Amino acid sequence: MDQNTINPTFPMHFRGLLLLAGMYTIAWSAFYKWFGPQLLQWMAMGNGDLAGLPSSYFGTFGIVVGLVVFVSAFYPVSWVWLILAGITGKIITAIWFTLGFAPDLSWNKRSIFHLVFNELVWLVPLILIFLRSLQVKNYLNEQDELEKK
Repeated sequence: MDQNTINPTFPMHFRGLLLLAGMYTIAWSAFYKWFGPQLLQWMAMGNGDLAGLPSSYFGTFGIVVGLVVFVSAFYPVSWVWLILAGITGKIITAIWFTLGFAPDLSWNKRSIFHLVFNELVWLVPLILIFLRSLQVKNYLNEQDELEKK
């Protein structure tokens, strides 16, 4: 795509998606932080002893990831690397859940739902927003360089 055809504005719905993704991540992570054993027991459909799983740490990490994504919505072009940090955090939580929780929970509709809809689906809009932010940032940098000449 030619840089001259880029619209230099950052659509407001992207900011709304970042806010929503951050709040959604914070909310689900809070369940893990404060209701972890009960949530895991529900996700396991009553099977197995899940007391040793680190749900509080998982929830704390998720809250931090959610806050990073939420804060990135305020200045998505300037703080584009916060969006990348949020993407990285979502990937880490997906891997952590898959390797750390899923074997004990056994794969069922609840654990798969959590992995897909709370971790993986959010990667698509976050990556698209990150790429658009980079595009706008590069365009603005090129315009600044042209004005200096």
